[in-house]
Amino acid sequence: MTEKEEFARKLQQSVKKLRDYVSSGDGQWTVKGFIDIFKNVYTISSDTKIISKILEIHIFPEILEFAQANGYKVVFAEHQNYYPDISFIKAGDESVKFAVDFKTTYRNPKKPYLCNGFTLGSHGEYFENRTSTKNIQFPYGSYSGHFCLGIIYDRAEGQAIDETKSHRIDELHSITSVVRNFQFFIAEKWMIASDKGGSGNTANIGSINNIADIIAGRGMFSRLGERWFDEYWMNYKKITIQDERGRTRKISTLREFVEYKNGDVSLVVDKRNDEE
Repeated sequence: MTEKEEFARKLQQSVKKLRDYVSSGDGQWTVKGFIDIFKNVYTISSDTKIISKILEIHIFPEILEFAQANGYKVVFAEHQNYYPDISFIKAGDESVKFAVDFKTTYRNPKKPYLCNGFTLGSHGEYFENRTSTKNIQFPYGSYSGHFCLGIIYDRAEGQAIDETKSHRIDELHSITSVVRNFQFFIAEKWMIASDKGGSGNTANIGSINNIADIIAGRGMFSRLGERWFDEYWMNYKKITIQDERGRTRKISTLREFVEYKNGDVSLVVDKRNDEE
């Protein structure tokens, strides 16, 4: 077993405990809000960025315990927009580093086998230039593996959550959590990637959104391999091709790219939006 495989196996085992760590018996998040010095509890906003950040803080003690138990030092991202969220560095050999990014998203309430998807980091400067230190903790090429610690949850759809109301601390158990039914997983980011950008105009890599495929690591590149993932995203919308009528366009699909590179198109795993 390689160093990367061993790291992934141990981290996966550790992550299995996180659902019980953050959930009450009925699956609700144990974090109900924030408290002031007068012991008033204020409900957390359902904003996904706020939920993500509080979830990260909530599980940090477990992450640090994992690192200490397995002989890794942890380095947190120095700046908000830096990749990755955590760098794990082997205590006995600092040339061995693993990048772990926290990724949270919610299930589609009408199609619970789908989630809203993740962004998997930039395909810009530090991704193309593997020695660059722009917006990255250590150069991309210095990491032995790039992982997502993913969290999928249900939002409290249709339930009465009044963000303007405060509660007494003795009412904690009656406060409805803004999210519930957590599912945690570990995946190498190339294994769950799609061939489309993850957000707006920013240079982010998007994920697949079928939950079963995410958990199983059946992304669009999963049969092709990490090299194809790297090359595709280094060249995303940069290669111009011409059709039979002389019209030009930029390559922006994995099938087109694999065909252009004379690869095996049958190895492309199509993104699914249905159930198994």
